[in-house]
This record gives sequence, structure tokens and C-alpha cells, in this order.
Amino acid sequence: MAQLGFHLPSLIAYLVNFTILLVILYLVAYKPILRVLDQRATRIKESLEQAERVQKEAAERQAAFEQQLAEARRANQAQFEEAQKRVAQYEQEQKERASKLVQEEVTRARAEIQRERDLAVEEVRAHFGELAIVAAERVVRRSLDAQAHREVINQVLQEGGAMGRRS
Repeated sequence: MAQLGFHLPSLIAYLVNFTILLVILYLVAYKPILRVLDQRATRIKESLEQAERVQKEAAERQAAFEQQLAEARRANQAQFEEAQKRVAQYEQEQKERASKLVQEEVTRARAEIQRERDLAVEEVRAHFGELAIVAAERVVRRSLDAQAHREVINQVLQEGGAMGRRS
């Protein structure tokens, strides 16, 4: 081997030194490096798991929020419909009340008109009776021709008008 340029004792010394260096590196550096790499891998794995949990929780919260939002919309829609029903019912009640009041007012007005009419008829009858009596008195007092009849009728009508104004 000397011909190849290797010196055997030096080669053995180099191999022993290299082996000792490997053992020292294995004990001092390799295990700590592997431990650091394992710890880092564990942290990365935990971070990924935590990220998945957070993402899952966010999705669940989003779904819960959307469900609550949908329920709130349904509740609002139900309240709106209930309010519309109440408004329609109130309008109907007010229309019925107004119709009833109008009907009562019409009935009262008709009764009032009927009373006024009856009073007017009674008043006309009373005046007519008086006029008939006055006209009969005048006719009885004198016998009249056609011209005299017209004068008596006009006079009675004028007096009847004066009586009506006094009443």
C-alpha cells in the first residue's frame, strides 16, 4: 500500500480519529439535532392540528351564526306578518265602527226628518183648518160673485201667510 501512497499506521489513525469524531458528533450533535427536528415537526403538526380545529370551529360558528340569522329573519317575518294582520284587523274594526256610526247618524237623521215632516204636516193642517174656518166665516157673512170670491181667497191667503209668519 505504500506504493499507492497510503501509509497504513496513518490510515488507521485517521480511521480511529474519524470514528471517534463520528461517535462524539453522534452523542453531542446528532441526538440534539434530531430532538430539535422532532420538536419542530411536533410543533408544526400541533400547529396544523390547531389550525384545522380553529378552521373547523370557525366553520361551526359560521354555520351557527347563519342559522341564528335565518331564525331571526323568520321571527322578524312572523312579527311583520302578525303586525300586518293586526293593522288589517284594526282597519276592518275602524271601518265597521265608522259604518255603524254612519248608519246610526243616517237613522237619527231620518227620524229627525220624519219628526220635522210630521210637525210641518200638523202645522199645515192646523193652519189649513184655521184658514178654512176664516174663509167659511167670510162666505157666510156675504154672498159673493166670482170677483168677490177671488178677493176673499186672496185676502184669506194673505192672512194665512201672516199667521204662518207669527207662528
